[in-house]
Amino acid sequence: MWLFAYGSLIFRPGFAFQRRVRGYVEGFERRFWQVSTDHRGTPESPGRVVTLVSVPGARCWGVAYELSDADFERYVAHLDVRERNGYDRIALPFVAQDRQVTGVLSAVAYIAPAGNPHFGGELPLPELADIIRASSGPSGHNAEYILSLAEALAALDVEDAHVFELANWVSDPAAAATDD
Repeated sequence: MWLFAYGSLIFRPGFAFQRRVRGYVEGFERRFWQVSTDHRGTPESPGRVVTLVSVPGARCWGVAYELSDADFERYVAHLDVRERNGYDRIALPFVAQDRQVTGVLSAVAYIAPAGNPHFGGELPLPELADIIRASSGPSGHNAEYILSLAEALAALDVEDAHVFELANWVSDPAAAATDD
């Protein structure tokens, strides 16, 4: 049983796993379009976290965790609570491209589709960065989330312009503004 991670599960899975492999899902891009009032923000000061949005021809790189059959239901039940604010659990083909495993695997992923009550949608990067810098919740500061994700993606040798550009805006808005 495999679980696809494209956001905080990459750098903070919170469960034991048998293997972790690098790869991608097709037809999706990672975007900071989901509002977080329960982890990286509060109802009074919502943060932003990633979801996957459908983009034909796109690839979203991340990792898949192999879970034992015995642990899968317990971990998924935990993740159903962790990802409760607008996320749906779906099955996706994950293309593993790793030294350990290659080929297409059936994986479970959590995606917050447009139209869910916490979907914030697209905003200009400077506005998203302002929200992220100002927000904090029970799981920590929202800025820590994006900077940890950017670091984890860089360690995986994954290019993600949205995450890296937004991380630049969050960490140094003056420098990001001069890069435009």
